[in-house]
Amino acid sequence: MSDHVELRSLVDTHDRPFVVIGKDYTVVAVNAAYEHAFNTEKDAIVGQKCHRALHHRDRPCNEMGEECPYVHCYVSEEPCGCLHTHYDSGGGTRWVRINMYPLKCADGNTYVGEMIHEIAARAGVDEPDGPPRPVGSSPAFLHMMEQLEQAASTDAPVLLIGETGTGKELAAHFIHCYSNRKSQPYVALDCTVITESLFESEVFGHERGAFTGSIQSKKGLFEVADAGTLFLDEIGEASLTTQAKLLRVLETGEFRRVGGNETIKANARIICATNRHLWKSVVAGAFREDLYYRIACFCIRIPALRERLEDLPLLAESLLRRIGDKEKRVYRLSEDAVELLLGYHYPGNIRELRNLLQVAVAHLGREHRGTITRDLIAQGLHMRARFAEGLGIEPRAAAPPWPAPVE
Repeated sequence: MSDHVELRSLVDTHDRPFVVIGKDYTVVAVNAAYEHAFNTEKDAIVGQKCHRALHHRDRPCNEMGEECPYVHCYVSEEPCGCLHTHYDSGGGTRWVRINMYPLKCADGNTYVGEMIHEIAARAGVDEPDGPPRPVGSSPAFLHMMEQLEQAASTDAPVLLIGETGTGKELAAHFIHCYSNRKSQPYVALDCTVITESLFESEVFGHERGAFTGSIQSKKGLFEVADAGTLFLDEIGEASLTTQAKLLRVLETGEFRRVGGNETIKANARIICATNRHLWKSVVAGAFREDLYYRIACFCIRIPALRERLEDLPLLAESLLRRIGDKEKRVYRLSEDAVELLLGYHYPGNIRELRNLLQVAVAHLGREHRGTITRDLIAQGLHMRARFAEGLGIEPRAAAPPWPAPVE
């Protein structure tokens, strides 16, 4: 017991959450910073197995397929770390980076010290009227979240790369909400729906009388996003002419409204997204190399759903909650329905999962009592297959991992 008191005194000198774990995964000390951050008390944790008290697991995390540096640190007595999912006293999910250090005591015992850095501490709150929060606990998801948090701490341009439906706009909004610009405007522009002729008017604005029908002056999106964030979705679809106009304003922050003579300066943080391998477009001459290097300061890859299928139950629960909130109903998946969903390859990623769930909800009968069964999911998958067959679309196999932005 005296050793435990000494350890408690030691870890309380740390201003970050710190946990000491002994042999057989037993928690022997936590500091005050941990109690405060995770809304718990030491008596509820000390003496418990770390995988039960901290991770809500019946067995050590490494036996459950998750990364766990405990064994390596305890046996090799070398520092190591990983990304992990913690839970607070209320069962709330916390995404953290754990750095582990071997601790040698005078009595010859070896302990493992965990320094815990929380990733996006406020991300546990899903606002009913706001965008859905990122959901997951897989290694691929946690790695992405750490990169998003790092990007949010700077004003550098960000390029989000990922297949359609992976949640690139959600990632962009997350960066904005965790940046020092969070209280300023967030403006999104889909580059697939704007023509060359409309680009200047929409992005830079126009003066009254600049063209037929312009009966009053209008601010462009750059001006609206001043001091905030401008998200350019599917930047790879922009024409070379549009790219040239965009490059100039990104480099100088200056532009003129259509039909105007005044030079306007705006300080908008730029986040771009693409579902293309953008560097291949550069090599092919379809995308300007100078623009690529201007927007690709922080390159973050958004993983496909098939690369983090372990997150599917959490994602499905979150999507059903939002569907149910709008209809003031509660929906849930049966176990065999989840099993069927886990066997699909999702070429449309999270967007396709959402569509499948919405179709299943639409076919719910009173006898289901809000429970989506395997048959309902199978019916939705069959409908999609028949529709694709009618259009002559070959069934897609699971695609290979998305390539890196630069080869």
